[in-house]
Amino acid sequence: MQAHINNTIIRLEEKEGQWFLNDALFNADVAELKPGHYHIVNNKKSYHAEVVKYDVATKTCTIKVNNTLIPVQLKNRFDLLLDKMGMANVGASKVNNIKAPMPGLIINLKIQEGDSVKTGDPLLILEAMKMENILKSPGDGVVKKIKVKKGDSVEKNQILIEF
Repeated sequence: MQAHINNTIIRLEEKEGQWFLNDALFNADVAELKPGHYHIVNNKKSYHAEVVKYDVATKTCTIKVNNTLIPVQLKNRFDLLLDKMGMANVGASKVNNIKAPMPGLIINLKIQEGDSVKTGDPLLILEAMKMENILKSPGDGVVKKIKVKKGDSVEKNQILIEF
């Protein structure tokens, strides 16, 4: 997972039961006081952290650490892959169709023609490079045409769904 905080990129990874922050072992003590509220002790300093707001569709959240609000933009492995492929802003303008971001296999369809979808709704699951990737709706709309079915192999930039 990668987070963008105040123009700073932070990578958080779990490997074999241990957490790494920017490739360094993260040995903080973290205690959940109640849902969304945490007490953290790191390098003999104490912090109170609270998840104030979390938006799944936009992958953003606001965290309050010791009464300071911090906006955070989260990116998972799929988002990072899209960045690497130069496709990070695919949903920036009005979208009339969804194209395959990479070659792969359609594992599952989550919608049907005529369905109304909202931003962030899962549309289909594409398996690529041994990973299952959930393609989500970039905006609100109605599914006009589904051009693939479960089990289809697709190529990069192939139109999968039309709105």
